[in-house]
Amino acid sequence: MRMPLKVLAAELRPHLSSACRAADEVFAVPACDSSGYVDALLEICQREKVGLLVPTIDPELGPLSQAVAEFARIGTKVAVSHPEAVRIARDKLATSEALAKAGLPTPRSLLLRDFLADPNALQGPIIAKPIAGSSSAGIIRPRGLDELACLPPDGYVVQECWSGEEYTVNVFVDQAGRVVTAVPHLRMSVRSGEVSQGRTARQPVLLAAAERLTLALPGLRGPACFQAIVRADGSVGIFEVNARFGGGYPLAHEAGAHFTQWLLEEAAGLPSTATSAWEEGVLMLRYDAAIFVREPRP
Repeated sequence: MRMPLKVLAAELRPHLSSACRAADEVFAVPACDSSGYVDALLEICQREKVGLLVPTIDPELGPLSQAVAEFARIGTKVAVSHPEAVRIARDKLATSEALAKAGLPTPRSLLLRDFLADPNALQGPIIAKPIAGSSSAGIIRPRGLDELACLPPDGYVVQECWSGEEYTVNVFVDQAGRVVTAVPHLRMSVRSGEVSQGRTARQPVLLAAAERLTLALPGLRGPACFQAIVRADGSVGIFEVNARFGGGYPLAHEAGAHFTQWLLEEAAGLPSTATSAWEEGVLMLRYDAAIFVREPRP
């Protein structure tokens, strides 16, 4: 069934956004950490009769998850997980603790302050990450404790650094909290935290882990993803969960897991076509492209 769709985009600086160039209409909004952000979106959604609002970056998930009922009152569904699931996913230490509590394998993690107090608490290679970081920004593979001493002790988490094949698993969770499908892809090449070369693969150990993901984050809904290492002996360690579309989602979509269509079906009250029948062995090779704009001269 075809739906008449109009795509609206909201950005801090729409004129500098390549994505906004592909939208039917664009709107400038305050920064997502400002007090006026949610109110600005509510006003736009009510005026434009928006049926579905899809956040795409981590910092906006928290404010929007808290405002779901306000948007529902004006007829807008927000594609966001419950606030507690968003909070856990945004905090790498809380994520590790929640995964371990649910019996899901995860590398041991400590707050940097606690690790510096007892450096022998983690054995083998380690990696340090901002506790709420994304896109691989700020990640350090320290060669000594001196490289960690200058970091904010409560702002970083230190984890065991596992070696093996790295995967992202794109997951779709329906409104009943059921994992409908999970699409792992091997991260063959990564640039600035985003996969530039990837291939879909039905990794049984990752599919099994995906089925249990909502045990750790029971409020997870809609599109999400997690990253994992599969070691040579077949063991797996999940080390990050994102409660949003992952940067490599286009590969899952091309393989047949049409999360975007399923969200639209949910918002429109249509029967769901969500399925786990996606194609293995689809290869994605990314490249840079440019959009050129000639601005009017004064």
